[in-house]
Amino acid sequence: MEQDHLAESLNDLFTNVSTMIRGELQETNNVLELVEKMNTRVAEEYKGFGDVASGLTIFVEQLKCKSGSFDEYVQQIDTIEQQVTEFEAVISMLDKYVSLLESKVQSAYQIPPP
Repeated sequence: MEQDHLAESLNDLFTNVSTMIRGELQETNNVLELVEKMNTRVAEEYKGFGDVASGLTIFVEQLKCKSGSFDEYVQQIDTIEQQVTEFEAVISMLDKYVSLLESKVQSAYQIPPP
C-alpha cells in the first residue's frame, strides 16, 4: 500500500513537472512567435524606408544635374555684378568731376549756386 502511494506520488510529481515544463516551453514558443511577427513588421517598415531613400538619392542626382546647367548663368551674373560695381565707381568719379566743373563754371561766370 505504501509503495502504491509512493508510486502514485512520484507519478503525480512527474506529471506536474512535465506540465510545468510544457507550460514554460509554450511560453517560450509564444515569445518566439511574437518576436518573429515583430521582425516581419519591422522588415516591412524598413523596406519602405529603403524605397524612400532610393527615391531621394535619385532626386538629389537629378538636382545636381540641373544645378550644373546653372553654373554658366551664375558665372555670367558674377561677371555682370563686377561690371556694375566698376560702372558705379566710374559714375561716382564722373559725378565728382561734373560737380567740380560746375563749381568752376559758376566761379568763372560768378553765377550764384542754386
